[in-house]
Amino acid sequence: MEKETLAPSSSSNHPDLPPEDAWIDSYRRLSPQWQSFQQSSQASISISISRVNQFDAARLDVEMSAMLKEQLVKVFSLMKPGFLFQYEPELDAFLEFLIWRFSIWVDKPTPGNTLMNLRYRDERAASMRGKEVRTGLEGPGLTVPQKIWYCLATVGGQYIWARLQSFSAFRRWGDSEQRSFARRAWVLIQRAEGFYKAASFSNLLIFLYTGRYRSLIERALRARLVYGSPHMNRAVSFEYMNRQLVWNEFSEMLLLLLPLLNSSLIRKFLLPFSKDQSSGSSGDETACPVCQANPTIPFVALPCQHRYCYYCLQTRCAATPTFRCIRCNEAVMAMQRHGSIDTKIPNN
Repeated sequence: MEKETLAPSSSSNHPDLPPEDAWIDSYRRLSPQWQSFQQSSQASISISISRVNQFDAARLDVEMSAMLKEQLVKVFSLMKPGFLFQYEPELDAFLEFLIWRFSIWVDKPTPGNTLMNLRYRDERAASMRGKEVRTGLEGPGLTVPQKIWYCLATVGGQYIWARLQSFSAFRRWGDSEQRSFARRAWVLIQRAEGFYKAASFSNLLIFLYTGRYRSLIERALRARLVYGSPHMNRAVSFEYMNRQLVWNEFSEMLLLLLPLLNSSLIRKFLLPFSKDQSSGSSGDETACPVCQANPTIPFVALPCQHRYCYYCLQTRCAATPTFRCIRCNEAVMAMQRHGSIDTKIPNN
C-alpha cells in the first residue's frame, strides 16, 4: 500500500477557506466596537457624599471667615467708633477673596472642606473609564474658567448685592413715588431676591434628595463636592461643642431663675437641717440678721447693737419706716445724714 503524503492545503487548492490574514482584518474591523462596548459596560461608579459633611463644611467656612474678620477688626480698634461699619461689605469681600485665592485658585479645598475631607470636582469631566475607575472619587479639579466664575459669583456677587441693599435702604427707594425710577428699581430688587430665595429652596430640596450641589453656584458650574481621600474619617469631633452648648444653656437658665428666688427664705428653710446652727443664733453679733453674712460695710442698729450690712439696712428701712430688728424685735429707724446712716429709737 502506497503511502500518500499530505501536502499543506492552500486557498488555491481549497477556494472555500478564508485567507490566512483574514483574522487580522476582522480584528481591525471589530476592535472599535469591542472597545466601545467595554467602556459602556464600565461606567463611572455612583458615589454618595454625606450631606451632613457638606453642610458642616459650609458652616465651618463661615466660622473661619468670622474669625478672620474679628481679628481684622481688632486692628482698627483704636479708630473712631463706626469707622468700619460703612466699609463692612468691602471687608467681607476682601476676606472671601483671600480664602478663595489660597484655596480654590491653587487647587486646594477650603478650610471647611479640608476638615470634612471634601474637595471640588469638575463633574463635566468626571466620567472615568477603564482601569482608572477605582473608588468613584477620581476626577479632575475645577478648571480655570470655573474658578474665575466661582470667585465672581461668590465674592463679587455677594459684594454687589450687599452694596445695592445698603444703598437702596439709605436712599429710601421703597418710600419713593410709585412711578419713579427708584421705586421701580426697589421693586425689581425685591422680586429678584424673592426669585433667588425660591430657587435656593428648590435647590435645597434637590440636594437633600440627590446629595449633589448644595448651592445654585455649584449647580451652575457643575462643581461637585466629593471626598478627597476614601479612607479618611471625619476630622471634627462635636463632643466639646456639645458640652459647651449644654453648659451655656444651663448657665443662662440659672441666671434667669436665681434672681427670682428669695435667698433669705431658702436659708431659713435650710437652717434647721444645717449642722452648724450656732452661726445663725441670736448670739452671733457679727453676721447680718438678713443676709447671714459678715457685712463688709457694717452699721450697728441702736439700741440692739446688732450689725447690719448697708444694703440690707437701707432696703428694709426704705420699705418700712418703722423697721424692727429681726433678732430683738426693737424698733429701728434709719436716716441718711451726710452720706452715712445713723440709727436711733423712733419717738413714740
